[in-house]
Order: sequence, then C-alpha cells, then structure tokens
Amino acid sequence: MKKRRRTRHLNDRKFVFEWDLYRRGFIAGIDLKQQKRDQSRFYGDLMEKRRTLEEKEQEELRLKKVRKKEAKQRWDDRHWSQKKMDEMTDRDWRIFREDYSITTKGGKIPNPIRNWKEYSLPPHILEVIEKCGYKDPTPIQRQAIPIGLQNRDIIGVAETGSGKTAAFLIPLLVWITTLPKIDRIEDSDQGPYAVILAPTRELAQQIEEETIKFGKPLGIRTVAVIGGISREDQGFKLRMGCEIVIATPGRLIDVMIDMGFEPDVQKILEYIPVTNQKPDTDDAEDPEKMMQNFESGKHKYRQTVMFTATMPPAVERLARSYLRRPAVVYIGSAGKPHERVEQKVILMSEGEKRKKLLDVLASGFEPPIIIFVNQKKGCDVLAKSLEKIGYNACTLHGGKGQEQREFALSNLKAGAKDILVATDVAGRGIDIQDVSMVLNYDMAKNIEDYIHRIGRTGRAGKSGMAMTFLTKEDSSVFYDLKQAILESPVSNCPLPLANHPDAQHKPGTILTKKRREETIFA
Repeated sequence: MKKRRRTRHLNDRKFVFEWDLYRRGFIAGIDLKQQKRDQSRFYGDLMEKRRTLEEKEQEELRLKKVRKKEAKQRWDDRHWSQKKMDEMTDRDWRIFREDYSITTKGGKIPNPIRNWKEYSLPPHILEVIEKCGYKDPTPIQRQAIPIGLQNRDIIGVAETGSGKTAAFLIPLLVWITTLPKIDRIEDSDQGPYAVILAPTRELAQQIEEETIKFGKPLGIRTVAVIGGISREDQGFKLRMGCEIVIATPGRLIDVMIDMGFEPDVQKILEYIPVTNQKPDTDDAEDPEKMMQNFESGKHKYRQTVMFTATMPPAVERLARSYLRRPAVVYIGSAGKPHERVEQKVILMSEGEKRKKLLDVLASGFEPPIIIFVNQKKGCDVLAKSLEKIGYNACTLHGGKGQEQREFALSNLKAGAKDILVATDVAGRGIDIQDVSMVLNYDMAKNIEDYIHRIGRTGRAGKSGMAMTFLTKEDSSVFYDLKQAILESPVSNCPLPLANHPDAQHKPGTILTKKRREETIFA
C-alpha cells in the first residue's frame, strides 16, 4: 500500500534558517552585501599595492574602455543626427535607412552616406558636387554611391526624379580620376572606360548634360552616340578618344559597324560581353577583392549597374543573368507612383476626350503641361488643333528628326511653349522642371509605362497632378491602375473604376466559382 504524503496546512509554521548570515568569513547580524563590498575593496587595494607599473597601465586602459562603453550606452537614446560618424551603432544605421525608406538586398552592404563632407570622397569630386548645387544626397545616392565605390554590381530602383544619374556618375568619376594620368593618355585611343546605355535619345542627351557638368572640370571627355546626328562625326570623336560613351543601343551598333569594328572600338565590345565574367562566388561581394582586381592589370571584371523607376520581376530575373551577386537598392515603394503625385481618372467614350481636354486646360493649370498619346499621327493632330485654338503646343515622338526633338524640348524648358504633346518617347527619364500636370489623353498600354509617364511631374520633392482619360478599350490595365491609385496617399479611386468588373481581378487570372455558387442542371 502506497504511503500517503502529508499535506501542510497554511497555518502550519515553517522554520527557515538563514545560512547566508553564518557563512565562513562573515559576521552574523551585519549586512551581508556591505561585508562583501568591504572585502572586495580590501582585496582590491591589496592587489593594487602588489601590481607592477606595467600592470597598472594595462588596468587603466581597461577601465578607460569600460567607462567609454558605459558612456556610449548612456547616450544611445540620442537620434542619429545628434551623433558623430564614429558613434553610430547598427541600430542607428537601421533607423537611418528607415528614415529615408532605404531597403537593400545582398551581402556586405556598406553603410549609407549621411552627408557629402563626412564621406571619404576625393576633394576634387566634392568641389564639383558643390559647384553643381548638390547640397544633400538623395536617398538613392546615399546608399548607391558607397556600393558603387566598392566596384560592385548594383540594381537601383527609385522613383522618377530621385537623382539616379548622379548615383552612378559619382562612383564612375571617382574611379576614372584615380587612374594614373599617364595610363589615361596612353589608352585614349583604345576606347572608353565606361559605356552608359539609355533607351531613348532624349534620356541619353540628358545624361550627357549631367556627365559634362560633372566631368568637364575634371578633364573627362564624353561622347554621345545617338540617332539623328551624323555617324561620321560620332565616329571621328570616338577615334579621337574619350573616357565615357553615352549611347542608345541601336546607334551604338550602327556606328561600330560603320567603323568596321576597328581596334579603336574593340574595347567597347569588351565592356559589353554576352555575360559578366565576374566570379559568382562570395568574392563578388567582397569589396577588397573587387578593388584589388580593379587596381591591378588591364584584364578587369566589368562593373555593371542598372537604374530604373520600375523593375518587374521578369526584368529583375533577366538583369541578374548579366550581373554577379548584385547589391539591390530599393527606395520607398519600388515600382509605385510618386506619393506626391495626385492621380485622377475619368471614364469616358473616345468622342468625349477632346471636349474634356479643353475643359481641363481652361481650368487654369500652370504651364508646362505634358499630354501623352499613343500614336505619332494622333500626336501631331492634337497639337495642331490646340495651336488653332490659341495654345502654344509642340510635339515629341519617334517620327521627328533629332533637331526637331531638341528644339521642342528646349522651347518647353525655356517657356516659349506651354504644352508638350508626346508619345512614350518622352515618358522615360526626361527631366523638365516644374511640370504642373501630366495628362494621359490615351492611357498607356501597361502600368510600367503609366508610372514612367506620370513621373514627369512631382519631381525633386515637389507635388504634381496626373490626369488620365480612360475608355473601355483600356480595360486590360484597369486592375493595375486601380491598385496604383489605392496605394497613393493623395489620390482617390473613382467609383466607376473601383466597381468596374475588369478592375476586380488581374487579366489572365482564372476565377473559379465556389461550390455553393455553382448552378447544377439536372
């Protein structure tokens, strides 16, 4: 039979002996903690007397480090803006990235730039940056420049008008200016050190303007290889030598064919191989290994950087096949419209567009205004009809000659024209200051082109308006457009679009009915 355990009642008394008060070396009835402190002080003083001079110095250094660490911990509640560079902790850098909406992917990402002067840029580069009027780096510049200076491959995704051009130009200029001048002179006839590719002539010319602005004071020569300009002149400039070539892909190939792939232009092909031969190992993420490779010998790995305002997953997968272990930088909501651009959508029939356009223009929007259409012929017809009414309008599309395109853009920038009617040629990268409104007379065929179009307004921290005329023929983009408007904090999705059947699901997705909703025919 199992013996039952005795239970103790609450009113039973239990005797507890305080063994701690009667341990060896301690006196009962006196505070134990105080006795321990006194004992520790006694032995500490005794050891201090027995220490040698060298041991005393080591102890002082140890105590200094402890005090410094304790002081640093006491000040951890300060904001990162109140700290010096060497006081920044990992937590501070995380808060810094959150403040500027910086998200990164990839190993060994360096810390961002807090300001130009704190970062270790060469003095001549800092002087040029100051002359160009760049007071503070933009978010994409804060993170992309340190990565670029490590000669790593980069994928940068940031909103339109966020300073992406300077984000890749500054590391490039730093690298070129660190090369020995004698090597630059000897290699001047062997082709450029860098090739910058742009999808349109206008964007290539805009990048050329920025490159000349930064590079001319440093003695760096730039050649633009684009359509609409004499191939012979471009070939002559390439033979004369330059450090940077800015080109559209089609014209670059044409010029190289015209030049017969002479040795003078072979270096261009070497810089655009079929695949990047950089090792697909941890070495590609190691800045020291990459710097050693860039600084020694003439057989160097190519550094590839890609910058865009939109990066669909399919394009990112393709990009990764040409880059090795790239550092990916996202600013804000990647591939989303500006938070400062108010988006308005009006559903109508095709015949109502012209009347609605005139009503919008008469409502008092400040110039310049950009109107996007999908066809070149429609572009010319709309611009002529606006000029007949009395508006100062110009056109920009692929059917125009290079001089006409440059003339239209310069007139708009100078204020001689108030309205630019354009196709998607003007949708990417064109930087025109103070555009008050972008009007999509014809909706873009996909949401990526739409985001690039409306990115012509609300640039450099300013607000803007984007208005879109929708017809039933645009139903394939209703869903994506609705999502873009809903994600904008300053825009409201109109009920006709929000409730439209084509805006309820993405085109191509199969919707299956629930079993209880199925109709069964007996």
